[in-house]
Amino acid sequence: MSRRVVRQSKFRHVFGQPVKADQMYEDIRVSKVTWDSSFCAVNPKFLAIIVESGGGGAFIVLPLAKTGRVDKNHPLVTGHTAPVLDIDWCPHNDNVIASASEDTTVMVWQIPDYVPVRSITEPVVTLEGHSKRVGIISWHPTARNVLLSAGCDNLVILWNVGTGEMLLALEDMHTDLIYNVGWNRNGSLLVTTCKDKKVRVIDPRKQQVVAERFAPHEGLRPVRAIFTREGHIFTTGFTRMSQRELGLWDPNNFEEPIALQEMDTSNGVLLPFYDADSSIVYLCGKGDSSIRYFEITDEAPYVHYLNTYSSKEPQRGMGFMPKRGLDVSKCEIARFFKLHERKCEPIVMTVPRKSDLFQDDLYPDTPGPEPALEADEWLSGKDAEPILISLRDGYVPVKNRELKVVKKNILDNRPPPGPRRSHSTSNTDLSLPTLDEVLEEIRALKETVQAQEKRISDLEHKLCQFTNGTD
Repeated sequence: MSRRVVRQSKFRHVFGQPVKADQMYEDIRVSKVTWDSSFCAVNPKFLAIIVESGGGGAFIVLPLAKTGRVDKNHPLVTGHTAPVLDIDWCPHNDNVIASASEDTTVMVWQIPDYVPVRSITEPVVTLEGHSKRVGIISWHPTARNVLLSAGCDNLVILWNVGTGEMLLALEDMHTDLIYNVGWNRNGSLLVTTCKDKKVRVIDPRKQQVVAERFAPHEGLRPVRAIFTREGHIFTTGFTRMSQRELGLWDPNNFEEPIALQEMDTSNGVLLPFYDADSSIVYLCGKGDSSIRYFEITDEAPYVHYLNTYSSKEPQRGMGFMPKRGLDVSKCEIARFFKLHERKCEPIVMTVPRKSDLFQDDLYPDTPGPEPALEADEWLSGKDAEPILISLRDGYVPVKNRELKVVKKNILDNRPPPGPRRSHSTSNTDLSLPTLDEVLEEIRALKETVQAQEKRISDLEHKLCQFTNGTD
């Protein structure tokens, strides 16, 4: 009987390749702030990178097609009064991005399809509820306008961006600094890692820890955790001897790992990027010059090493394109945006195939831009799987959709106890006006001023008549 030595997998030969030099984004002053976030967020329309800026915090937003050298006067998104620590694109609106900052606030921004002339300084809404810097933000995967933030005050807050209000505050759950927070596929559960060495699975609506594991990795350095499609938890951390380690866990039986593998000796925290469609997890260490990738399956040893993409330059951060932003005609299954000190380099992961036809097995239907639930439906207890789309004909991003913030009447809805403040810059249409609209508004204001001046003149004339009459 012949024994199969090599495990069969369609992803065994996935390889990474950097783009040509003219397809990179050059002359970007990537932030030097010491924080273990990816510093980069990307979607099918835009690339956003946290950058160095004097007197406050800023990030730059570039249309994906605007490769090459970036003008040093290119407009930024500037509104925070201290460095930006994390950014995240809304999964249901490619023109909306959230930013978290050392200034304790979270801001949500509407990015126009065209490149603005000046820096964007007015957020759509500012969310204030943290007492210390906010280092983590993450949008809900299926509910519209639900945004999570986690701060150095050990507090996790869930916001309804559409109303600017706090939905839930998860207090007294974490006793120390929160390292990372991740949603499961339908957004019913959270997984968090914390400096107190615990990994927690949290039901946010019940405000309960439903499972927890102390020290999944014995080392003292930060642990990262994400949910897999099957509901398992994939972790990265360090052994007692400071070797990097990965683990796979069943939250229903947290005592014993499904898999635990040592990797190498390095200081960099491994940031996991997970593709649920292919069950591949990519590990990118800050300061590393490589991307390792593994396939997670239901057969031993469960986490299978595939390959390593290696380069010469270390990475300062990393962006990960959603599946709908990939080029299916080239069998591209992942695209990373690697941050250097002064540039961003896209890296394409490809499955080699001879056929030019659409590869059904590589591209199952994937989450699209439509939310499955409204915020209040999710809050009331409903769950829904992501609404899927086919990539057979490629994905065309939809045009700019406005995020409207409608503030609730505070007289009718008293806020719950605890920290809760937010303000929006506008309750109406939030797109940037066209030149014609600006000129029309100026003309209308001038007419109003002229009418008011004429009215004042008439009243003064009447006042004179009264005064003359009494004399």
